[in-house]
Amino acid sequence: MTPQSGRPAPNKSTPRKRLRALGVSIGHFRPGRLNAITDVEGVAVGHSTIIKGEGQRVSGKGPVRTGVTAILPADDVYHDRVVGGAFVLNGAGELAGITQVMEWGLIETPILLTNSLAVGTCSEAAVKYMTEKHPEIGVTEDVVLPLVGECDDSWLNDISGRHVRQEHVLEALRNAKEGAVAEGNVGGGTGMMTCDFKGGIGTSSRKLPQVLGGYTVGVLVMSNFGNMADLRVDGLPIGRMLSQKYAELKKRGEENYGSIIAVLATDAPLLAHQLNRLAKRVGLGIGKLGSYAAHGSGEIILAFSTANRVPRKTQKMVYRMKILIDKRMDPLYVAAIEATEEAILNALCMAEPMTGINGHHAPSLPLDDLKAVYDSWKEMEPSNPDLSRHPVYRYRV
Repeated sequence: MTPQSGRPAPNKSTPRKRLRALGVSIGHFRPGRLNAITDVEGVAVGHSTIIKGEGQRVSGKGPVRTGVTAILPADDVYHDRVVGGAFVLNGAGELAGITQVMEWGLIETPILLTNSLAVGTCSEAAVKYMTEKHPEIGVTEDVVLPLVGECDDSWLNDISGRHVRQEHVLEALRNAKEGAVAEGNVGGGTGMMTCDFKGGIGTSSRKLPQVLGGYTVGVLVMSNFGNMADLRVDGLPIGRMLSQKYAELKKRGEENYGSIIAVLATDAPLLAHQLNRLAKRVGLGIGKLGSYAAHGSGEIILAFSTANRVPRKTQKMVYRMKILIDKRMDPLYVAAIEATEEAILNALCMAEPMTGINGHHAPSLPLDDLKAVYDSWKEMEPSNPDLSRHPVYRYRV
């Protein structure tokens, strides 16, 4: 794209493509069919992207580089609630509604991702959406507390202009669908940065072999954190290798470290305390990319399982749930870490370069350089590492 426009133009180098399309694979477990959070049956994702204006920032007028991403854990999550959990690695951020999830271990609303100053708008629109579908809310039934996560997109976006409106939130919710998920400069990720490159929305999944349960773990991130020099890809310190060549692109400064919101979905039959533990491993996946969870950053993870549904109304005294034995969770931990790492990298790989307010430019991660460095490193790696005695990876096939 040109410095005058927020809309991406074709790259002169490698076209944007997902990490695996570059020949770079993370971890040992295989991804699901779509390599996305929507590989977990019943999960749907929708976006509303707002890109308009250019030049100097005028509060309330733009330029605008923001949006909303909606995740629906189930078709009717209000009546058939899913089991939920969460983990806060560093709390300089917000995921509204998380307190109730931690208390009840249930999720009963869609999940929205947006910029820091649009949380209230998203909550209000989610209430509108829910009460239109379920008019008994707040009348004959309890109120709902929508789940809304945020990151700060003010490097590129006129964030104080409050450009996210209810219609954008409703668009994301109504557009939510199963299947392939758009990544990069879309929805809540439109104005986000990662390690001084353009970031945004990314997703990935892992499908465990049947001997380990055959479960699916999917992760979606709104990625907006980190410094270039810390960026690692499959353990390779590629950020250090790129930081000299692209030093002139680093303008935000150490104080603008940013944040990340991650949402994990699985069809493994887990209780709330098990989802809390699984969410912690997402934090390890974020760390593998080079995050140190800086003082001013928010690393907040929400997790849910679709395996058990908890009815809002029932005449029964008890309900029955399938529960995975705690000792069988190790493969899920590995899958969560791998899917998180790849989801963030997919956000980086799919994001187009973007120019926002005051000429602030967010370059895209240079895929040619990433591929060249990775291939050189792979040439030095043992071609067939012996994992036959590893308690998890020996069951890969």
